[in-house]
Amino acid sequence: MQVHATDRDDPTTPHAQLTYSILHHFPNPYSEMLFQIDNVTGAISPSKKGSFYLDPQKQDTFTLVVTVKDMAGMTTNAFTSSADVIITVKESLWKAPPTIHIQENSTQVHPVNISQVQSNEQGVIYDLFEKEKLPRLPFSVDQNGVIYVTEPLDREEKDTYSFFVITKDSTGELVDKPLNIHVIVEDINDNPPVCQQALTIIEVQENEGGGSTIGTVFATDSDKKDTLNSRLQFKIKSQVPDVPASNLFVIQQDTGILQLTGTSLNKHVVSNYSLEVLVTDRVFQTICDVQIHVIDTNDRIPIFEKSDYDSVTVAENVTVGTVILEIQATDGDEPATGSSYIIYQVKEGDPNNTFIIETDPETNRGFIKINKALDFEAAPVYNLVINATNPEPLVSGVQYNSSSLALFRVFVTNVDEPPVFHKTVYNTEVSEDIPVNTLVMTVAAYDPEGDSVRYSLEGDVRKWLKIDSATGQIYSASTLDREQQEMYMVDVVASELNNAAQKSKATVTLHLRDVNDNPPRLVTDYPTFFCHPVMGGERALIQATDDDEQWFFSAFTFSLVDDMNTRNNWEISKANATHAYLSPKHANFEEKVYSVPVIINDNGKPPLERKVDLEVNVCKCSSENWCFVDVERQHSWPTVGQAIGILFGVLLIIGCIVGGVFFHMKYKQKNETKSQQKDAKDRSELNRLA
Repeated sequence: MQVHATDRDDPTTPHAQLTYSILHHFPNPYSEMLFQIDNVTGAISPSKKGSFYLDPQKQDTFTLVVTVKDMAGMTTNAFTSSADVIITVKESLWKAPPTIHIQENSTQVHPVNISQVQSNEQGVIYDLFEKEKLPRLPFSVDQNGVIYVTEPLDREEKDTYSFFVITKDSTGELVDKPLNIHVIVEDINDNPPVCQQALTIIEVQENEGGGSTIGTVFATDSDKKDTLNSRLQFKIKSQVPDVPASNLFVIQQDTGILQLTGTSLNKHVVSNYSLEVLVTDRVFQTICDVQIHVIDTNDRIPIFEKSDYDSVTVAENVTVGTVILEIQATDGDEPATGSSYIIYQVKEGDPNNTFIIETDPETNRGFIKINKALDFEAAPVYNLVINATNPEPLVSGVQYNSSSLALFRVFVTNVDEPPVFHKTVYNTEVSEDIPVNTLVMTVAAYDPEGDSVRYSLEGDVRKWLKIDSATGQIYSASTLDREQQEMYMVDVVASELNNAAQKSKATVTLHLRDVNDNPPRLVTDYPTFFCHPVMGGERALIQATDDDEQWFFSAFTFSLVDDMNTRNNWEISKANATHAYLSPKHANFEEKVYSVPVIINDNGKPPLERKVDLEVNVCKCSSENWCFVDVERQHSWPTVGQAIGILFGVLLIIGCIVGGVFFHMKYKQKNETKSQQKDAKDRSELNRLA
């Protein structure tokens, strides 16, 4: 409700600005006010606490003392008036109904009245507001607040609905707080059981015992979960074939778990069974097809076609990978399974795995091959025991026996073999300055037949090495030089003393360690010169290098020979580790070539020194500051041979010219003769025509 007061002062002035307040209300059972008033409009409404505590059963009437002040209530001399407002609390008619339950797939004529709401105000307009954005809301409300369901509902499509009923006045403004309506769709048994798989396939080993669980038949029902409408029960309707009995399988009624009865299955009798399982709820029933595959178990061992394969003789130099024998065993289990595939192994007589046996997966035939090189001297005879097994374990109670074993002997014949080196490659490192006849290394080889071995070198192109033919000791034969070749490789040949054709080779690699045995030298890519006249301040860059190995970087020191002339005319200064500057000390130099003695030291251990006479040209220069160089001409008479050659060449040229003139004249004369003959013929023709 709303209270209203007037003031006869000028409404455009603060004197007529009114403000409302609740001074007190009776009774007041709580510490806070149960009502509130808008201080500008005078609208009275329940406070937040009043909305919670107002109850007509406890107190149905309240008297409010409402005051109004002018001057907006901002001053103490404002005029005040008050009035009593009697408020009666009544039971609210606008409240949400309890949750509505509707049975799915109703056959009633729709729409069907399912509930009703009523506003506390008269003349309001009722409407529905969707909480969920559904394609179609199957509910409506009329202008008396009656709520209808407009069509049959399907619980499996949607089992709950939630929406709001609202009231509006004629202007479209909300009158009451929206009421939330909840609808639950009640289930009926309207869905049959559905097999989870069109065909359930189960594999069972043939040795499974009675009572063993072999699989589960799964089915679903779309009716409400955990109700009798969706409770499923299972029963075996038929078994095909019914061999050796018609009740080999049993299914648990409420879980669909399949089990074996007391009779074990036999793959060799029946390999597949087909079951029809009847699945029912209280109204409907469905047939689920089940196929049971009986899997063969490894209950049969491989059996060799014969227990003794006699013997074979092979030469000791037979190639690795050569097949020396084929063997065969058979297995009665299901083909192409781990129960029937045969693995052949040498059980006894081959401690070093000299032989290997491979199996053809299609025929189970075994091929015995040489896995490692044979050695008559080490093992001339092999007495092999071969066993045949399966990768799949045998079932309990079945064991391999002598039927899965076979004997086989291999006789190895001796072959004269070349010597064998203990190593195929020998490496060593020595300093390049070792004395001649220094022992470098020793190589060793042996002859498998026990013959004596002799050694020799091949590929010693620099003649740096020599070898003791009896002991294999290699010595330096001449001075080594790392700067010529840092890594030196030769072949050592080991041959039998009594049969030199039987020989083998090993490689010897000699790594030469550098020593500081090369003094530094100048690098002169272009001549050193200064332009004449010398002006002072010029300098020329010179560079040094060293043929020895440089571990980190080259470092040289440059100096001049300590004599009076050199000290008075030249000076040298360091540019970097490998370069220096040479400079004239005065300008009084003639135009000629000077020899400047330069001393260069390296940083080796011990350091080496070299004196170099550097030629320095003081010359006239071009505009590009380069020396002019006069080309000297050689004045001398030709030798006899040169003279004869020159004469022969001149005569040949003259002959060519004369020959050319002669042929030209002959050609010209021939053409003139032809021309004269043609002219005479033409004149004769003219006379005839005349």
